[in-house]
Amino acid sequence: MNLTVFLPALLKGALVTLEATLLSAAVALVVSVVVGLVRLSRFRLLRGAALVYVEIFRGTSALVQLFYFFFVLPIFGIDLSPMAAGVIALGLNFGSYGSEVVRAAVLNVPRGQHEAAVALNYPPGLAMRRIIFPQALAAMLPPFGNLLIDLLKATSLLSLITIGDLTFAGKSLVQSQGHVTAIYTLVLVFYFVMALMLGRLMQAAERRVPGATAGGGR
Repeated sequence: MNLTVFLPALLKGALVTLEATLLSAAVALVVSVVVGLVRLSRFRLLRGAALVYVEIFRGTSALVQLFYFFFVLPIFGIDLSPMAAGVIALGLNFGSYGSEVVRAAVLNVPRGQHEAAVALNYPPGLAMRRIIFPQALAAMLPPFGNLLIDLLKATSLLSLITIGDLTFAGKSLVQSQGHVTAIYTLVLVFYFVMALMLGRLMQAAERRVPGATAGGGR
């Protein structure tokens, strides 16, 4: 059996998986930073709203969230393409976990740094941007690397809303060609290679940030 005949379809699916991963990661990163900082706001209403979001998206199934965005929102007149629904659902889901990473990292910055910012008469926003957040970033990168790998694996759910990702491509080949063991072994190899690549990229990013602990990807 020539396994190379399956590679073009799987490679095409892998590219869709990477696209979905990177787009979802961008959404998750923005949400993580915004919500994580809002969780530390002086305003109780903002903190409460951010907490509700985090609890809902961490406390419910990512698959159900995906189905909600794709199948339920159109009932209310909000039609999303499969990719848009998938990216938003995964981005919001992983953003809820990432926001806790951001919040914890900021809280772990030594108290003396906050006091130094006050002594320098920095406004809170400027202190966060120039002093606190850059130091917190070092602690964020390793867990963000783990979340990125988890996000890559979670994109396999997108095959359930007709997105032609790697899992969808593998399942389609099995249905049309058979060779279950060979095809799904190749799918596993593709996921492993992509996870390895993303992990190495995150480790390279960690090495460029002073104080970061290498080895965030798994």
